[in-house]
Amino acid sequence: MTGKLQFLIIDGYSKKSREDLEKAGMQMAWKLYANMLLQFFPNAEYEVLLPSDEGVSMPTDDNLKKYNGIIWTGCNLCINDTDNPSVKNQIELAKRLFEIGIPSWGSCWGVQIAVVAAGGEVIENPKGREMGFARKIGLTPEAYNHPMYEGKPRIFEAFISHDDMISKIPEGATLLASNDFTHVQAMEVKHKNGTFWATQYHPEYNLNEMASLMIAREAKLTEIGYFKGHDDFVNYVSRLQELHKEPNRKDLRWQLAVDNDVLDKKIRQCEFENWINKLVIPSAK
Repeated sequence: MTGKLQFLIIDGYSKKSREDLEKAGMQMAWKLYANMLLQFFPNAEYEVLLPSDEGVSMPTDDNLKKYNGIIWTGCNLCINDTDNPSVKNQIELAKRLFEIGIPSWGSCWGVQIAVVAAGGEVIENPKGREMGFARKIGLTPEAYNHPMYEGKPRIFEAFISHDDMISKIPEGATLLASNDFTHVQAMEVKHKNGTFWATQYHPEYNLNEMASLMIAREAKLTEIGYFKGHDDFVNYVSRLQELHKEPNRKDLRWQLAVDNDVLDKKIRQCEFENWINKLVIPSAK
């Protein structure tokens, strides 16, 4: 192909939510994806859309056609809150992207956007919030030879933070990964002219970002029983931060049950790298 790859990163967090995360020490969701994109593809170019900001203009179809790939970040919206104009606008945007046929990627909120736009359904997870690490995610047989999971172990763990889950898989979608807590951990959604690869978990996070997200959510996490109190919370989060600084600490890796599938970027983020190599670049030629 000639020219540089062009991407649109869609960050659905409201301005207030972005400020809260930043106060807790977390990078913006769009920035996490921009960093990951440039890590693998330094010559890539990107623009950022903040659809929850007041007065934002949603891109037209002609505007969208200049992008080689669309990236949806996680966010704290509920996709069934259709009284929220931002939620409705983002679902409609995803529907238009399926019509246009631009390869799309998303994590967390992104997989739910893909599913609902294609006719599936999302509900509140009856098991409650899945937080920190999604344990023992297993690839489905359909994923064993799927290009999204080339280079990934068949059983792995990943960063996660969500309350909702996919309850109805739309026609044209393929379940690629699952665990006991959340049936849909990853999928490919083929709908109309588009293909959307997405995960419920967050390959863009690292230990420090997860620790910062927990800081932003301390009250909620304590209320629902993840921590006995503030001291318990501080002890756990501080160990996450220490392991981020010293990833070879045997004691912390053992205590936190964290292995290379979480710590090694090449393993943790291979789905995203595969999306660009296997889907975006071939589509751009």
